[in-house]
Amino acid sequence: MKYSYIKPRKKSIFTPEVQLLIVFFGITIFMLFLTYFFLLFKDYRFAQDKIEMIAQKEKADMNIVDMEQKIEFINKQVVLSESIFTKNTVLKDSIANMFDLVPQRITLSEAKLLENGLILYGISPNKDVYDFMLQAPLRSIFHRTYSSFYPADNGWIRFVSTNYVDKEIEIIEDEEALEDSEMIDEDTVDYEEVEYGN
Repeated sequence: MKYSYIKPRKKSIFTPEVQLLIVFFGITIFMLFLTYFFLLFKDYRFAQDKIEMIAQKEKADMNIVDMEQKIEFINKQVVLSESIFTKNTVLKDSIANMFDLVPQRITLSEAKLLENGLILYGISPNKDVYDFMLQAPLRSIFHRTYSSFYPADNGWIRFVSTNYVDKEIEIIEDEEALEDSEMIDEDTVDYEEVEYGN
């Protein structure tokens, strides 16, 4: 005797509902792993970016220090150039004033600038003209003045005038100004034998 009109089916634990549940959990676990690996990758990239940013910051700091040193060097060069320009201007004016002191009757053949003095070589009609017209103004400028004479071929006298300024009486500049003054060469200035004067 039959109790059912259909053929019996084989029973399975994997019913459509269970299969749907397994698929759902599988997708969920896959997404969790995918999120985990994504976070690991982002953490790695963040660490790498942090290292790069630290390196860039150190490089920027080094560049800033280097730039500050260059700016300081340029500022020193500007101060030095201004000091040299001022000294050159003073020297130029001093030379011009010196030649203004030379009367027409006296001819200079050579002038040497020293650190603390001046040496003049020239020719004068006689010693009296030299004493009154050149040596007197020189004595008003320099602290010590020495002169030597010897005869020239044309009957005039040649002279060598050595003039010094005492350093003890000079105004002593600060150390930086003294170091800067060493940069200016106290070169010998030679002039052709030409009469100078007013």
